[in-house]
Amino acid sequence: MTLQSVMKELEGYGNGQTKDIYISHGAREPLYGVKITDLKKIVKKIKIDHSLALELYVTGNSDAMYLAGLIADPKVVTKDELRKWAKNAYWYMLSEYTVAGLAAESPYGWELALEWINSDEEMVESAGWATLSYWVSLKPDDELHMDALSEFMQIVVENIGSSKNRVRYTMNSFIISVGSYVTSLSEEAINIAHQIGKVVVDMGGAACKVPLAEEYIDKVITTGRLGKKRKEVRG
Repeated sequence: MTLQSVMKELEGYGNGQTKDIYISHGAREPLYGVKITDLKKIVKKIKIDHSLALELYVTGNSDAMYLAGLIADPKVVTKDELRKWAKNAYWYMLSEYTVAGLAAESPYGWELALEWINSDEEMVESAGWATLSYWVSLKPDDELHMDALSEFMQIVVENIGSSKNRVRYTMNSFIISVGSYVTSLSEEAINIAHQIGKVVVDMGGAACKVPLAEEYIDKVITTGRLGKKRKEVRG
């Protein structure tokens, strides 16, 4: 498919109610308000097309940018491309899903996550913590830096209360991810989660709730899913 044909299809899937919801969460024009389920219908037609993904992302259309992350090739994406995408990911659906998901599946997930969590920009920093969360959910434990993950959990407990809005959300998600996917650090993550308690995040007036990390990890353990890694995080 060409850029023009994809944009036309996105427009056809546009939904006014979905558009209003996205805007209330931080999206801005241009966008059509395409539901994720409809984006996946387009993905089935395209599969992987990295060149097209790059074209879609620079349109600035939120729907096109999100779709770009689903069809981009993590095997060929470059660090510079990911950095540019992170810089232009102006709301959390792009920073925490599109950019973070692609980064985590690329060879540069760990490196860029460490870079982004030190950013002064909210969306870039949130992308960093989200990338870390995805990274630990994908990689075998023997490929993880356990000492560093413990240090990051201490950073979370010390800073989450004073961090920016979406950074608080992704920090909380990071604790959940470590506690759920890294068996040797699960108990430590539960202790951190207990110290953190309820995390308050402005969800743009939506009914979405921030999960309680301790409860979430406990449920993962009781259902026998502790340490079961994911094969992918996009889609």
